[in-house]
Amino acid sequence: MLKLRVDVFVVEQACAYPELDGKDGEALHLRLLDNADLLACARLWQQPDGALPRIGRVAVSPAHRGKRLGEALMREAIAECEARFRGQPIAISAQSHLQRFYEGLGFVVTSAEYVEDGIRHVDMERPVR
Repeated sequence: MLKLRVDVFVVEQACAYPELDGKDGEALHLRLLDNADLLACARLWQQPDGALPRIGRVAVSPAHRGKRLGEALMREAIAECEARFRGQPIAISAQSHLQRFYEGLGFVVTSAEYVEDGIRHVDMERPVR
């Protein structure tokens, strides 16, 4: 899973940033597998300070893109957040070019566009349903 994240976020996107940020130990990790082949992954966590629960590090293997796996993984991540963090909106930091994808999953933009690690992002939240 960490290899997929580094392959996508560091190598493919040519973005030197601290992928291992110390949050993995407290996070719930979702993996989409085909036998032993990792197709996609994401992590869910909530900071101890009570900040909104978050979905992050959503990655789909380049060899398996175009199959709507990201959407399937996000739907599972949303369901898991709703079960674990009842009554709370869900936050994400979305790469700007994926804004419409996340809007299709019920997220709304909550910030102006900003640059993080050389990539344009927007903060988004999914209201409680």
